[in-house]
Amino acid sequence: MKGVLNLGKLFNVNIEIHWTFIFILLWVLFLELKSGGTFQNAMMSIVFIMLLFVCVVFHEFGHILTARKFGVTAKKITLLPIGGVAAMETIPENPKQELLISLAGPAVNILIALVLSLFINTSFFFDQDPGQVEEALSHVTPQNLLIYLFSANIALAIFNFIPAFPMDGGRVLRAILAMKTDRVTATNIASGIGQFIALVFVFVGILYNPFLIVIALFIFFGAYGENKMVRQLALLKGHKVHEAMLTNISVLKPDNTIEDAIELLLSGTEKNFVITQNTKITGILYHKDIIRNSKNKSLSIQDVMSKSFKHIDVRADLKEIFKLINTEKKDFFAVTDNDILVGAIDLTNLSEFMLIQSNLITR
Repeated sequence: MKGVLNLGKLFNVNIEIHWTFIFILLWVLFLELKSGGTFQNAMMSIVFIMLLFVCVVFHEFGHILTARKFGVTAKKITLLPIGGVAAMETIPENPKQELLISLAGPAVNILIALVLSLFINTSFFFDQDPGQVEEALSHVTPQNLLIYLFSANIALAIFNFIPAFPMDGGRVLRAILAMKTDRVTATNIASGIGQFIALVFVFVGILYNPFLIVIALFIFFGAYGENKMVRQLALLKGHKVHEAMLTNISVLKPDNTIEDAIELLLSGTEKNFVITQNTKITGILYHKDIIRNSKNKSLSIQDVMSKSFKHIDVRADLKEIFKLINTEKKDFFAVTDNDILVGAIDLTNLSEFMLIQSNLITR
């Protein structure tokens, strides 16, 4: 994701804040000043939001550290106006594991609220009349900051339990359904409920709070995207790389030039090329690098090719390759058999294989 500021690393996970995060700060400032608050009130509201997002980070680490127990890792947490997003490599297909991971985030918020409650003077609410209490809580102040954080963490836990897939509550629902039926059906049901709730959020947002519309869009497209991915993974289940790989591929050498690559590019349908030297794979020449250097046709391929690459075993599961393509953000890999090049696999061929499998199932 572009336009992020790296805040550091914790538990070997990068914490980033997206540039759009500034919108929520501006929105809070606007609401505070519009309601007649002072500059000090506005600054305290900003402090509250920053502390709240620290709680959001803890929420995400609840998911991440629980996921690690099941061998699932996460590279980063990105803070957005709508909350935090933990970039996990995958979600366990075991419904019990997914259930525990999904519950861990809201559980952290409940734990934070319990800790904060130890430092809140609850007698204030009973010693004052309702009007005084309302006045005392009308703006964020140093005196009521803990009350605001306590309430916000309770609200975060409750909100995340809404069964709007792919939010935590939706994942809890999917995990429970998956204990009784297959994962594809469970995801389809949870996704449908999530998209319905997203539409409800849109209508409520139009009437009361436009910010709900942003959350609704996140839920709607998130549910659609994950439902699609689960269906695709199901089509690949049980199939191996050799069933979908490209076998008739052109191979270049490090001392070939960009001009050689352009000729192959224009004369066929291949876009990416494996580079070998004495039968050993030495690099991958990606389509974007050919285009970027197309003006310098005499340039040697070894000066352009990517030397940081992974090759796939011919007997590997197609399902894992699909996940790899999504996590590595690269759509072309060399395929080997006992370290000998036997072909390649890319997203286009994988998509065609899934399309064929889909047609076979529907017949």
